[in-house]
Order: sequence, then C-alpha cells, then structure tokens
Amino acid sequence: MSKILIRGAKVLGGEPQDVLIDGGTIAEVGTGLSAEGAQVVEAAGKVLLPGLVDLHTHLREPGREDSETVLTGTRAAASGGYTAVFAMANTFPVADTAGVVEQVYRLGQEHGYCDVQPIGAVTVGLEGKKLAELGAMYESAAGVTVFSDDGKCVDDAVIMRRALEYVKAFGGVVAQHAQEPRLTEGAQMNEGVVSAELGLGGWPAVAEESIIARDVLLAEHVGSRVHICHLSTAGSVEIVRWAKSRGIDVTAEVTPHHLLLTDELVRSYNPVYKVNPPLRTERDVLALREALADGTIDIVATDHAPHPHEDKDCEWAAAAMGMVGLETALSVVQETMVDTGLLTWAGVAERMSFKPAQIGQAKGHGRPVSAGEPANLTLVDTEYRGSVDPAGFASRSRNTPYEGRELPGRVTHTWLRGKATLVDGKLT
Repeated sequence: MSKILIRGAKVLGGEPQDVLIDGGTIAEVGTGLSAEGAQVVEAAGKVLLPGLVDLHTHLREPGREDSETVLTGTRAAASGGYTAVFAMANTFPVADTAGVVEQVYRLGQEHGYCDVQPIGAVTVGLEGKKLAELGAMYESAAGVTVFSDDGKCVDDAVIMRRALEYVKAFGGVVAQHAQEPRLTEGAQMNEGVVSAELGLGGWPAVAEESIIARDVLLAEHVGSRVHICHLSTAGSVEIVRWAKSRGIDVTAEVTPHHLLLTDELVRSYNPVYKVNPPLRTERDVLALREALADGTIDIVATDHAPHPHEDKDCEWAAAAMGMVGLETALSVVQETMVDTGLLTWAGVAERMSFKPAQIGQAKGHGRPVSAGEPANLTLVDTEYRGSVDPAGFASRSRNTPYEGRELPGRVTHTWLRGKATLVDGKLT
C-alpha cells in the first residue's frame, strides 16, 4: 500500500499539521513532513478526525435488501466519514443466532468500505419472551458484545434483568429501545399540542422515561451496563443525569434528527418526518443539545433506517417509521453543536468516534490521530455549505428529512486502515 501525506489539516480542529500514512498505520504527525513517492492530499483549512463510529445502524440485510444491503449501507457510511458501524438485529431472519451475526460480519469484511460489527438480538425473534443465544453470539467469529431488540422494547423486567446479568459475564452491554408498548399503542407522533391539533395518536414522553428509569435501576441492582438508544426527551436526560450522579453504569445516545427537528414538521403530514421515537418539542431539542455538550448524553448515533419508496410515499398512518442518516449526520452535528458553540471538533471526535468505539469495543477504531495508530480517518471541509440532494446518496433508500435543506460541512476523504474509501467526495 502506498504512502499518503495529508498536508496542513487541522487535526481535531486544532493547529494545522501533516499526517503521514504508511500502509494501514499513521507513521508520523507533525509539520513540514515529506515522504518520497507519497500521494499528497492538500488539506489546508479542513478538519481531520478519527474515522467515525456509528453504534446504531440498520443495514437491513438479510431479508430487506430492497431497503439496504451491507454493501450499500457501508458505502453510505464511508460517504459520511464512518469507518465502523454496528448493525442492528432486526433483520429477516433476526440476528439472534451465531449463524446470522457471522453472515452480516463476513459481508462487511467482503465489501471493505467500513468495518461492520453486528448487534445481537436480546430475545429470540425480538419477541421479548426468551433470551437469544447471547453467549454463542459473543463466542462467534463476529464477537458480539452489544445486544438490542431495537425496533422493540425489552419491556419484561425479568427478561431485561436476566439479559443484564448474562452479558455481565463477558463485559457486554444491553442497548435498550425505551418504549413502554402499552403507553404507545396506536401512536403516530409525539404526544403534545401538535398531536392534539392534528388528531394523531400521541407517543408520550413518559413511555420512554419510565423504561429508562426502570432499566438504570436494574443495571444498578445487578451491577451491569445498560445503553439507552435514541434518547429523545428532556425528562430522559434528567433520569440519565441522575443515574450517572449515582454511579450507575449507563450510557446514552442521541440521533442527529432529534438534535435538529421538531414535531412542528408533522403539520405537513409528510411521512418522511415519521420516526420512532418521534420528533419532539423545541424544549426537548434544546435539552438534548445541552446534554450532549455536558456529557450526560455520551454519543451521537444515526439510527440510519432506510425504507423503500413505497413505504414512505403513502398516507401518514400507513408509512414506516425511520430516516436515513449516515450521509448527513456530521453536517447536522456541525450545524447544531459546532456552529452554535456547544462543541469543539475535539468534542465531536469524542462523541462520534472515541466514545462509541469504547462502548461497542470496536478494536482499532476511536483511536487518537497519532503515530502508531490505525489509519482510520476522515477529512471534512467545514466551510462547505450545500443543499441535501438524496439522488446523490450511496444508500439504496432516499427517506431523508433534509432534502433541499442547506447544511454545512462535507466529508471529502475517508480512510479505512490507510485505504481510501472516499476521495474528493467520491467513493473509490
């Protein structure tokens, strides 16, 4: 593999430096570097970050290849600056056995656009009744350490307790989709003023908050780790903040869309805004931003949820829930967190690379940009502004809430262990 010299990049947003990649490793970081025969990437004014890590991606394969495949999903990830993604278990068949998680893992290895770490189901078939083969999935070639029934809540407290106890044996973590099902029957959007005016079934904040409160107490009781998926309300923030102050081992994620969009958009009845958990209020959005800034919320995760055209181009009630997010995530975080002064680029690296890699135990990812480290990197033109055009997405699906919206920043280059997967904004 040839040498690559990234010249004049602002590493983590700091002073301009040169970064020399030799093979799959960062060979040197400094100023005035040179290397005979190296491919030179002029990066003046751009920000160099460690490759991004997404702890919450839906790749749909096996079973829903009409929405996404491991190939198209990882191409979308590389386009967004990601070098590793964690693939959720709600596939067909469900990723609840060693065989299925190994299939997804090997597909990621074959395609090579980013590392794919499967997430195993907590319960058989996501049905919430019987624990899946957690130990077998951990011991498989995929080495699963994160387990989630995402898309459904593990609402049975006994099952959740057993899962937390089981994964403790090998240092795993249960990632909970916090949604009390009885409180959200028929729910179409956030329960509040807008849902009342539109006459749509409401998804109350307490349906999320009650499960989070229960699960942090369960985690404390058994001395295990719990991760909260796509936290979306101000009340949830306060519960997680309290749990952390008590020393409970809990981490939490927020999606880019919950940092930017509110339930007022549902007035358009455009199903592109239909998502689970639903878009909340402006008060919730501001609370989520503050919590991400102060570390109460640990990471940003996309919840990239691709759907085919026919599942979104229909009446609101019949539409599927979910949004694609891998290719726009960093731009939304720049707009909501960096350009507002809430986070530095070093803070973005912490929440979109270092910490998600740590939670998911993604080896070789979320590492410092320094000599001797794996060359998993992404280069960002932070001065760029442009309108989102889903026609140019690498994802197989186009269900983005940002179509036509101007967002800042553009990933120009991504390197996976020194191999370019994206060059000048184009996939290799």
